[in-house]
Amino acid sequence: MRKFTFTLLAGVFLTLSAIAQNKIDFKEFTLDNGLNVIMHQDNSTPIVAVSVLYHVGSKNEKPDRTGFSHFFEHLLFEGTENIGRGEYMSKIQSIGGTLNAFTSNDVTYYYEIVPSNQLETALYMESERMLHPKIDQIGVDTQREVIKEEKRQSYDNRPYGTILPETMKRSFVKHPYMSPVIGSMEHLDSAKLEEFMAFHEAYYVPRNSTLTIAGDIDYGQAERWVRDYFGEIPSGPSDFYRPNITEPKKTTETRDVIYDNIQIPAVIQSYNLPPKNHPDSYALSMLSTYLAGGNSSLMTKELVDKQQKALGVAAIPLDLEDGGVFLMYCIANMGVDPKELENEMDVILAKVQKEGISDKDFQKLKNIIENDLVTKNSSMAGIAQNLAESKVFYGKTDYINQEMEYYSKVTPEDIKRVANEYLSLNGRVVLYYLPKSAQVPETPAGASMKENKN
Repeated sequence: MRKFTFTLLAGVFLTLSAIAQNKIDFKEFTLDNGLNVIMHQDNSTPIVAVSVLYHVGSKNEKPDRTGFSHFFEHLLFEGTENIGRGEYMSKIQSIGGTLNAFTSNDVTYYYEIVPSNQLETALYMESERMLHPKIDQIGVDTQREVIKEEKRQSYDNRPYGTILPETMKRSFVKHPYMSPVIGSMEHLDSAKLEEFMAFHEAYYVPRNSTLTIAGDIDYGQAERWVRDYFGEIPSGPSDFYRPNITEPKKTTETRDVIYDNIQIPAVIQSYNLPPKNHPDSYALSMLSTYLAGGNSSLMTKELVDKQQKALGVAAIPLDLEDGGVFLMYCIANMGVDPKELENEMDVILAKVQKEGISDKDFQKLKNIIENDLVTKNSSMAGIAQNLAESKVFYGKTDYINQEMEYYSKVTPEDIKRVANEYLSLNGRVVLYYLPKSAQVPETPAGASMKENKN
């Protein structure tokens, strides 16, 4: 989730006008095989975004076979029965398109952005990926190594790169959100080809998918192509495993120290959130932006600009389908002890819990949120993704046009209330990231003090 001030009324009316002008019209239908299809027409630019959201993420995996959904994010670019190995990306690029994918705890998402006269090609490519994927030992072995290298670059060798997985495994004790999306390399190495094939058959099927087309299209022609290319695909299982696990409310604080390949310490604080579609999610999202969302946030102004105790402050409000985390982290300034920085973070949080937010700051916060909502629907790729997520996470595609209404109902009192209800020091996770040079070597069992010094 990836945030000026006019007079109050002028700011509100200008923003509401922008929201109204950006209403997203769409048409949707469902194929006999269960595939949800959503189309949005915008003929202002000759491009179109095509996406497929599979409702499967790391939470759907077995505890001893983590990383499968992220693995398939990569593997389904290998090729198909009719598209040669390694040719999937080059075919889209050869027609002037771009493509990518991502995996989260809840979904796997693929998309292409192509010239609108190549819509049929993009639909064919996605139908091939769904109907005729190439899942063989060569592809599995290749992608195992690709993912190992990704883990080294994105987590192991990147300063502070393990913040999210280290936080998640302490924030969840029962829910599978405790496992990192990239999974365990040992699990991937141990898995047999048949296990990967079974996982694919269980989730990457029309009944568990949402196809979105947004851009310069003709509704009738687009629907005909969808039916031609996707209608023959078997629907797949009638049911899908989704963990029915409620993470227990924490009553004690979890603290730990991570020694990382860094030079400057950091303090991480994490608080558990309710499910993504919970009514309090909007106030919590606004609270995270107010506290640590950008250069104008409360903690940035106080800890970076005024006190100069931190080099930077950031927030990751990870809203997940079954309940995510409200994560804040501060990188300490030179010579500042992490405990001192943590204390100042707590002082700011306690002040918000006690005093709430001023009317002036609340109006500024509303303007930021409204601008964010307009921005995320400012591209065809953004609209395609938001239409799909509206359908899957909120059960109604028109949520894309209603989201601002939910935010508009949030009051300053709501922000104060959720700060007190969810940001409890008793149930949070606190991590100190320290340089490896600060780690004191452990004394081997039975070794003398003299041996330890040497």
